[in-house]
Amino acid sequence: MAMASPVYGAAALQRASALASRQVGVIVTRTPLRISFAGGGTDVPAFYRDGRGAVFSTAINKYVYVTVKRHSALFLEPVRINYSKTEQVNYIHEIQNDIARESLRFLEIEPPIYVSTVADVPASTGLGGSSSFAVGLLHALHALKGERVSPAQLAEEASYIEIDVLKQPIGKQDQCAAAFGGLNLFSFLPDGAVSVRPQHVSPRRLEELFDCIMLFWTGMQRDASSVLQEQIRNTSSKRRYLERMRQHAHRLEEMLCNGTLDAGSFGRVLDAGWRLKRTLAGSISSPAIDRWYKVAKMAGAEGGKICGAGGGGFLMLIVRPERKHAVRQALSELQEMSVAPEVYGSRVVTGPAE
Repeated sequence: MAMASPVYGAAALQRASALASRQVGVIVTRTPLRISFAGGGTDVPAFYRDGRGAVFSTAINKYVYVTVKRHSALFLEPVRINYSKTEQVNYIHEIQNDIARESLRFLEIEPPIYVSTVADVPASTGLGGSSSFAVGLLHALHALKGERVSPAQLAEEASYIEIDVLKQPIGKQDQCAAAFGGLNLFSFLPDGAVSVRPQHVSPRRLEELFDCIMLFWTGMQRDASSVLQEQIRNTSSKRRYLERMRQHAHRLEEMLCNGTLDAGSFGRVLDAGWRLKRTLAGSISSPAIDRWYKVAKMAGAEGGKICGAGGGGFLMLIVRPERKHAVRQALSELQEMSVAPEVYGSRVVTGPAE
């Protein structure tokens, strides 16, 4: 049924002005993306409800930026949402972007409102962009309301919206990495709680670790939901593989703590994890991905994996610095992206001080 557009009347203009006068102006948040090294797939309820999950991951210096502000009453639409497309609607429930709509509902944000987001890498590339958007948007909306919020609360709220409200077949690792930042071992407990163990590494040691990481863009964007749905369906039958992948996360932490985590040992753990991960669902890898991985190993890569759920996105490799040129040449058809560690989680970069 068609509905007349409720263009601002006098009462709505007064309400918009009142909202603008008592709330802060433009808020911009910067929220990091992440690389998951080991344990992915053990952060979903289907696994951790019958035993702990564990993920070893790091935030990186690639970001999702979110801008929110009270939309001016001079515009004809009360709600504008800018991402890969622009939505101009009259009511919150009309927003098509699921995360934006449910975040605004969750924090009881009423029009007029403007939300815009941009990222350093494309969506659906395996670096946790959707959850970084959820965390960054919630952070910005809390700031708009004059509220301070902890990383733990941001991660919990983003997980609630994506998993409980939107019923996405995902785990909790991405929201935690985006909210907390840094290099961490995340443990997922049977009751749904998350334990965060930051890895206290010297800047030089962290630089050495990242100097072994190479990321190559496969050019393939994929819908993680279909891959994850198949993986979750297979959780019971693949549980012993997932338990070994969980052990890999703890093993990396142990090697980092005792100083034995070099490119060779690091790569061997990731290689073993990738071989296990490929068995969890048929769509995780592809002939092209398998070929690139084989070529990279022949050129000197110690190991690696496809970031995220699989099926495309970024191919991450662990390579000794002296072998990087050879691997780069072997994968010359792919575009390389350099990354560095990010010690901070989601931050307000424009707006009220944290």
